Amino acid sequence: MAEEEAKNLETPVIEETAETAEAPETEEKFAKSGKKSKKHIEEVKAEEERQARKAERKAEEAAGEKPKGEAPKVRPRLERRGKNYRKAYELVEKGKVYTLKEALDLAQKTTAVKFDATVEAHVRLGVDPRQADQNIRTTVVLPNGNGKTVRVAVFAPLDQAKIAKEAGADIAEDEEFLKRLEKGEIAFDVLISTPQYMPKLGKFARTLGPKGLMPNPKAGTVTMDIEKAVKEAKAGKVEYRVDKQSIVHIGLGKVSFGTDKLLENANTFFDSLKAQKPASIKGQYVKSVFITTTMGPSIAIENLYN
Repeated sequence: MAEEEAKNLETPVIEETAETAEAPETEEKFAKSGKKSKKHIEEVKAEEERQARKAERKAEEAAGEKPKGEAPKVRPRLERRGKNYRKAYELVEKGKVYTLKEALDLAQKTTAVKFDATVEAHVRLGVDPRQADQNIRTTVVLPNGNGKTVRVAVFAPLDQAKIAKEAGADIAEDEEFLKRLEKGEIAFDVLISTPQYMPKLGKFARTLGPKGLMPNPKAGTVTMDIEKAVKEAKAGKVEYRVDKQSIVHIGLGKVSFGTDKLLENANTFFDSLKAQKPASIKGQYVKSVFITTTMGPSIAIENLYN
């Protein structure tokens, strides 16, 4: 017994402490931001997985395996149209080119809406709108108007504003007009101004420009002859211009006008368009012309204006 006690005294007892205990695995540390952040690392892994799946799909397609799922069935455009439109479309003979008078007669029969639709002309030109001399933009006074009630505003000195009021302008003011614009009041369809007052409208260009209301000399809305400009705007003066696809769009009047008035307006427009032919253009000026109504089918007409 004495010997065992002596051995126990000689052998030191080692107590388990926090230092001697097996240390747990340390958690992975991430930066708060940057490439070593947790969010960025997860995004990189997700992108790698996406690229791997994409590569697998390409490999399957290259091996001749069809991708899973059937292609969606898309109905023809005509079948997706309304019943009234399809009924009107049947009246237009496919592949036929009509005369202008025939097209205007047919347009009145093919209107597919319940309101008094606008009869429109869409002309594809052989011009390059990126060229300054081929960027067509002008105005034309339709003899029978376009069927719209035009609200005309005039920004000019008081003496000119008085003349504008007598000519039929809805709004004709001096500095008071600027206060309206500052409040965001735009209760007009056409804005006419004198040249000396144009700098005052500069700060409203971002508001008026996108709406097509900024006065422009080419449109005849920057002029000293305020009385003439107001009367023309009220009588049916419309502006047309070629878009980026080299197409001119214009409303010729309402269906209720009848063929004779629409034909007179159409001839006036086409004569104006012919006069705008650029001298630098080579080849065909007018490529195609279509007549249609609001939400109605298109009717191809003869190209008589080259």
